[in-house]
Amino acid sequence: MTWQFDNDKPIYIQLINILKLKIISGEIGVGEKLSSVRELAQMAGVNPNTMQRALAELEREGLVHSNRTAGRFVTEDKNLIVDVRNVYARTYISQLVQNLIPLGFSKKELMEFIQQELLEGENNVSAV
Repeated sequence: MTWQFDNDKPIYIQLINILKLKIISGEIGVGEKLSSVRELAQMAGVNPNTMQRALAELEREGLVHSNRTAGRFVTEDKNLIVDVRNVYARTYISQLVQNLIPLGFSKKELMEFIQQELLEGENNVSAV
């Protein structure tokens, strides 16, 4: 995954979000050891202090934990990961609705669009 940043938000917040997405998508597995701060910073092209700040926040949230002698690891709490994943889904859906309702779409129309998109997505997956 390429690390891409938006100039409108602090880098460490973007790092938190990128790492969260990697965890909740399973790209970084439950209980998996993370690369060192320096390695992660180098991969992302950021200052190690910025990466450290992001990782410290993920620790506060419980998604990552430190073992002094062995490094940092993703939580083994699968329920926490599912909860974070669900929050992301609800947030994106809420944003979608908030952006489309002012355009005159009814909730029923939005549901139909979502169902249609999901069906088309299934068809595209089975066609591959």
